[in-house]
Amino acid sequence: MQSLLRLCGLLLILLISACSTLPDYPPAPAGFYRVQPGDTLYRIALKHRQSVGNLVSWNQLKDPSSINAGQLLRVSPQQTASSPSQAKPSAKTVPSTPARPAVSAIALQWPATGQVIGKFNGSSNKGIDIAGKAGDPVRAAASGTVAYAGKGIRAYGNLLIIKHGNDYLTAYAHNQTLMVKEGQTVKAGQQIATLGRSGTTRDMLHFELRRQGKAIDPLSALPAQ
Repeated sequence: MQSLLRLCGLLLILLISACSTLPDYPPAPAGFYRVQPGDTLYRIALKHRQSVGNLVSWNQLKDPSSINAGQLLRVSPQQTASSPSQAKPSAKTVPSTPARPAVSAIALQWPATGQVIGKFNGSSNKGIDIAGKAGDPVRAAASGTVAYAGKGIRAYGNLLIIKHGNDYLTAYAHNQTLMVKEGQTVKAGQQIATLGRSGTTRDMLHFELRRQGKAIDPLSALPAQ
């Protein structure tokens, strides 16, 4: 009887330890990197001495602010004619609306002056849309470092992504012109672009806020208009 109880106890310990073990991803081949929990594209680019723009182009990323643990990314230029397809993320993505952070978590300034014509819903709109006129100033919502500047994602047009510390990113899409470059430090309220309609059909700013890669409602961190 004691032997049976001891065996049951050992089995229970093994089950618990197996459940608590982190996913064991296969090693990445040469020239690639396996995304780890908590990684951002900006951090991966810095680690491998590449620009965010290069990683977006090499991996055909549709959204540079959203990567998944287990995803395989090319981090060095392609050497052969064949190009491995982008690996699918191993973890399932939950389509539920991300929880709102406390307003005090990050305090933002309005990036543009105008009426909000599109609101966050977590699925079809992962940010807000602010109406305006072509050439209106677009300003940094908070101080940070430019993580991406370019037009590699057609649906976003001329896009800027600014990194704020380790957790937050803000994205500014459909700009007419970009006034800052990748790696540049910007201050809250500094003009970073001019408003336009690149990648869309009307003059507006599409503005997103992400926490650890997950889209959250920018209105939760912006002051009331």
